[in-house]
Amino acid sequence: MTSYRIAHAARLLGVSDDTVRRWIDAGQLPAAGSPAEIPGDALAALAVRLADDAADADPTGVHSSARNRFVGIVTRVQVDGVMAQVDLQSGPHRVVSLLSAEAVRELGLEIGALAVASVKATHVVVETAGA
Repeated sequence: MTSYRIAHAARLLGVSDDTVRRWIDAGQLPAAGSPAEIPGDALAALAVRLADDAADADPTGVHSSARNRFVGIVTRVQVDGVMAQVDLQSGPHRVVSLLSAEAVRELGLEIGALAVASVKATHVVVETAGA
């Protein structure tokens, strides 16, 4: 079974090493060995719970069939004629969208605005680290 050291688990979850240690100390996350290693299945279960909690914090209150929703803050808006690029920072994830300048104006997208990016794709690539 795959296991993760505290620092790696923290990076995967987008939290600090100290937060992972607190979860271990509180019994919310199992760990064994020295250095401590967290079982992959337990880390995956925690990641799902954290994502569910984040989804509950979605400020839009919109119900959607899209499961790939990223709540974040707008960090860049670049309008060039009829098109625009909007960058959204959602935790450790940067989401970039190309949309019409009219949509940017209608949605009131500006740096610092709270927004939700919804990604719907028919092709998703999954990669793993080399062994």
